[in-house]
Amino acid sequence: MPAASMPAAMKSHNEKVLIVGPSWVGDMVMSQALYIYLQQARPGVSIDVLAPAWSEPLLARMPEVNAALTKPIGHGELALGRRRRLGRQLRSTAYDQAIILPNSIKAALVPFLARIPRRTGWRGELRYGLLNDMRRLDPRALPLMVQRFVALGQEAGAPLPLLLPDPALSVCPEAARACGDHFGLLASQPLLALCPGAEFGAAKRWPAEYFAALARKYLEQGWQVALFGSQRDAEVTADIVTAVGDEPGCHDLAGRTSLAQAIDLLSLADAVVSNDSGLMHIAAALQRPTLVIYGPTSPDFTPPLAKRAAVQVSPLECAPCFERECPLQHHRCMREALPGDVADKLADLIATDTTEGVTS
Repeated sequence: MPAASMPAAMKSHNEKVLIVGPSWVGDMVMSQALYIYLQQARPGVSIDVLAPAWSEPLLARMPEVNAALTKPIGHGELALGRRRRLGRQLRSTAYDQAIILPNSIKAALVPFLARIPRRTGWRGELRYGLLNDMRRLDPRALPLMVQRFVALGQEAGAPLPLLLPDPALSVCPEAARACGDHFGLLASQPLLALCPGAEFGAAKRWPAEYFAALARKYLEQGWQVALFGSQRDAEVTADIVTAVGDEPGCHDLAGRTSLAQAIDLLSLADAVVSNDSGLMHIAAALQRPTLVIYGPTSPDFTPPLAKRAAVQVSPLECAPCFERECPLQHHRCMREALPGDVADKLADLIATDTTEGVTS
């Protein structure tokens, strides 16, 4: 097909696009679907992502990203002077478009100050003037966060593709294995990764004693278990280790790994069980068999974006409530997801993964 007659979305592009990235781990992982889509729809596009410094290990594992630009501003800070200086610095890059994923005024300031000619984002927080390609969001038409991200990479009103790309983090196998060796994880034994933390709040956490029961079951079957999380999760992972008892092979890694190391180690897992958390999205993007336990939140907005994933969803009428603490004080949405039921669902997921001929 001659270039002149090709659809606009399929022409060769030498565009430079700046993405203002999200501020949360899971959202950053899901944003990779947009970068993959942009490369498919605009061949030759160069994508830079402006994001907090902590996100650099994630962006480094997204082959679609040309450069990760550190945002020298804390989450929620106005820091107008620093934003102005950063905007001026970015003018020389001559971006053709900025796509602003957060809905705040602050997120839209740097592209405006950088004089990027096309500034795309959803309407929110009175961003008139800062955005000149402002979209009106219909939550019913775009119920998933990943749909909202990808839609900003299209022309306004264009229908979404029937199949959106899944995030797909790229990890060096040799570096991951070396990381596993460093933390005492054996290549000769299957690995179950457990992610018992949740930044959102205690309501999203499956009980520690349930994680411990699942860990004991797999340890008795000859698996090794690794507990992942930040330093803030160390208390709950310590409770799990205590409840597991003297069974060997349980590794508490909470607060001991960098984000880069956590990504590499999760890539070694033969199965992952997680609350609705950023680590869950990382595991899914690594194509690890991942089972996610939902209670106060819902997979109808931020599901694991992978074919090798399953969810355990509470059937209670009060769920999802989207509260940080259980407003009814019973936490039944998570407590009634019993370890035996989760173990059965995980076994089915692992068996399906094996019968499809996928190797870890």
